[in-house]
Amino acid sequence: MALVAADVGFRYDAGGPWVLEAVSLLVEPGTVVGLRGPSGAGKTTLTRILTGLRMPGRGRVTVDGVAVATRRGRMDGRVGLVHQSPRTATDPRRRLERIITEPIRHGAGRADRAGRAGPADRTDRVTAASLARRAGLTEDLLDRLPGQVSEGQLQRACLARSLAAAPDYLICDEPTAMLDAAATATIAHLLRGLAAAGTGVLVVSHDRLLLGAFADRVLELEELERTGRPAAEPGTA
Repeated sequence: MALVAADVGFRYDAGGPWVLEAVSLLVEPGTVVGLRGPSGAGKTTLTRILTGLRMPGRGRVTVDGVAVATRRGRMDGRVGLVHQSPRTATDPRRRLERIITEPIRHGAGRADRAGRAGPADRTDRVTAASLARRAGLTEDLLDRLPGQVSEGQLQRACLARSLAAAPDYLICDEPTAMLDAAATATIAHLLRGLAAAGTGVLVVSHDRLLLGAFADRVLELEELERTGRPAAEPGTA
């Protein structure tokens, strides 16, 4: 049971340079894995490959033994993604309440997959407010459009949307880049709580100190490409 990338390589054009070369990593349920690398190293490209938004040029990605390619286009919610840029990941015409509860209405939550609850039972104000609070947002923001909130507030709404889907694995691409110290601490605590509940979490960031503060282990992208296996440095939970 794990999210696994095995010898993944990617290039944008056939015959062009490889953006990623032979990257292998493992994210197990109940752990927080940090992935660090400089800007332009291919971190965001890797997150898209791990979620099936891009197909690798070589290698493969599996979720609990099933190839990600076979899940492409399916709203099963197994792997969630918090994008680096919340503006491009949200509909500017929808209020935050609707953005946050979107996965529930589409039946992408873990409970829906297991047949324990129907999406129509949970798409109410109480659910949206509860998810917003967990991500550090106040209920008064739920009626606002993306253009009426800050980048940091919108990013937390995107994280709340991921919580609504209850994914088995959550990938966060620079989730705290636009947050102040207090909000960053809230998100770090939230991600640790998700891991404690059994979710596998991958946090992509250039910030070594941040990752070392709450990740179980920290991987260096350049080391993964050089060795083809996960090299780690210890972090503290």
